[in-house]
Amino acid sequence: MVAARAEDAAAMLAAVVRNGLPDGALAPGLKPGNIVDKDAVVEAVRKALDGVAGTGRERSRDVTLVVPDSAVRVLFLDFDQLPSKRAEALPVVRFRLKKLLPFDADDAMVSYQVMSGTKGGGVIKMVAVAIPKEVLSEYEGVVLAAGYLPGAVLPSTLAALAGLEETEAPVLVVNAAPSAVTTAIVQAGALLLHRSVDMSGDFGAEAAPETRVAAMVAMALVDRESSAQEWAQQEALGPEGWSRFDAEVAMQTAVVEAAELRERASVAAAHEVTQAVSVAVAYFEDTLRTVPEAVLAAGTLGAETLDAMMVESGFEGLRVREMVDSGMIEAGAASATMAGMSKGWLAGVRGALKS
Repeated sequence: MVAARAEDAAAMLAAVVRNGLPDGALAPGLKPGNIVDKDAVVEAVRKALDGVAGTGRERSRDVTLVVPDSAVRVLFLDFDQLPSKRAEALPVVRFRLKKLLPFDADDAMVSYQVMSGTKGGGVIKMVAVAIPKEVLSEYEGVVLAAGYLPGAVLPSTLAALAGLEETEAPVLVVNAAPSAVTTAIVQAGALLLHRSVDMSGDFGAEAAPETRVAAMVAMALVDRESSAQEWAQQEALGPEGWSRFDAEVAMQTAVVEAAELRERASVAAAHEVTQAVSVAVAYFEDTLRTVPEAVLAAGTLGAETLDAMMVESGFEGLRVREMVDSGMIEAGAASATMAGMSKGWLAGVRGALKS
């Protein structure tokens, strides 16, 4: 959970705070239930916002809320014609989304931005964003419960992209976290690619093996003594039941298996990230007839980790750097909570403040 404050549209971050959440407190997705532990999430939001709001007029401002990409859908749409008035165009966009969204378009909050197309004719290209109303209400409800007013709501990657300088040179951005990765290409302020891969997935039997692994490693592990006690307290199996030795062996086996699953999940996640970057690079080269000069890293994974993944996968010539650099943060603005963290954590909030 990251919060930041900027004094003006230049978006020099004047204050930055990061707070951790208990495991499982937040489960981003397109179905209600994103906020699993509301008390914990509200407390983290309150601490983060209190840490950057100070004591003055900032407390009365609306909070721009950056939500995970997994909680929204971002789609490209083409229209031969579209009403010029937004109130008349929105129902047309919503109707087109009916067959494209995995949730009810009529029961969703929808926004859009035209990327190209003129009144004189030609295809109108746009980016549409949709989020289920119940999911949006969950996130806004957390901000309200923390004592602040929610204002604009932005998906993580689109928020990060708002922090880019508008140049003719195309840019490839990778917003990566352990459970999701989004790749995006922007040129002259126009979004050419936005592709998200949710690695948390559906943990049912039909899920891919690596996805089920990611689900299984979410189980909690306790210390050896507690584990042995828990095993020993299980219902007896066979005429003799569990002996302490049986419990110890079972506990050790479970810990080893969990470690193996964790390693497999890590490898699977790294593969998904590098595969997503590979697809984006191929699209970049095919569409723009050039190679990306660098990859800008946003999100929690960080440029160093992403670069190591890319080198391991054979992308040695692809330079990776942080989307947010030290020159974007005022001296002394970052609290001790940001120590040791990559600046990619700040890409979304900085872009939101700049936009």
